[in-house]
Amino acid sequence: MSMLAKEIGGADRFSKPMGIGQDGVALLTVMMIMLILTVLGIAAITTTGLENRMAGFARTGEEAAIAADSCLGVGANLIRQALIPVNSAAIPPPFLSNAAPPGPVPLTNAVILHDEIYGKNASGVSTKNSADSATGVPNLVLAVNGLTVNGDIDYLYNENTTATSGAITNTYRINCVSMNGTSGSSSSVTAVFACTLVAGSTECSKKF
Repeated sequence: MSMLAKEIGGADRFSKPMGIGQDGVALLTVMMIMLILTVLGIAAITTTGLENRMAGFARTGEEAAIAADSCLGVGANLIRQALIPVNSAAIPPPFLSNAAPPGPVPLTNAVILHDEIYGKNASGVSTKNSADSATGVPNLVLAVNGLTVNGDIDYLYNENTTATSGAITNTYRINCVSMNGTSGSSSSVTAVFACTLVAGSTECSKKF
C-alpha cells in the first residue's frame, strides 16, 4: 500500500465522530436528573405538610389547655360566690344557664352543685367526694374559643379553725375537660382550692 493510501485511511479513521455508539445518553441523564428533582420535591412537600400538621396539633392542644385553665377560674369564683351567706340557699342566678347572658351552671344541675359546694344536701346527707365527673354530668359547661369545656366541682374536706382564727376553710377539687369537636383533641386539668369563710365573705386560693 502506498504512503498516500495509508495517510488517507488514517485520516478517515480519526475523523469519525466521538459520539457514535452513545446515542440517548444525554436524554437518559436529563431524565435521571428530573426524576431525582421530582423525588426531592415530593419529599419537601411531604415534610412541609407534616410540619404544618404537627404545628396545628400543638396549637390546638395549647388552646384546649388554656380553655381548661379558664374553667378552673370560673369554678373557683362560683364557689366563692356560692359560699357567701346571702347565697346559702341556692346557686346565684347569674351563674345559671337560663340567665341573660347564660351562665356556666346547667339549670338541671344547680341543686346538685349547690349541695356539692356545701358538702351536704337538704337532708343533711354528705355529698363529699361525689362520684360525678366532668365527662358525665358536669357541674359547669362553658364555650371558650370554640371549644366545649365541662367542669366538675367536688367538696373534699373542711378545716374548722373558728376557735383560733374565726374562719372555716373548705377544700375543693375542680376538674375541667376541654374538647375540640372538629379535631377530637381534648385537655384535662385538675386543681385543688382552699376557700376560707370569714366575716361574711369568702376567699379561694389554689393549693396545687
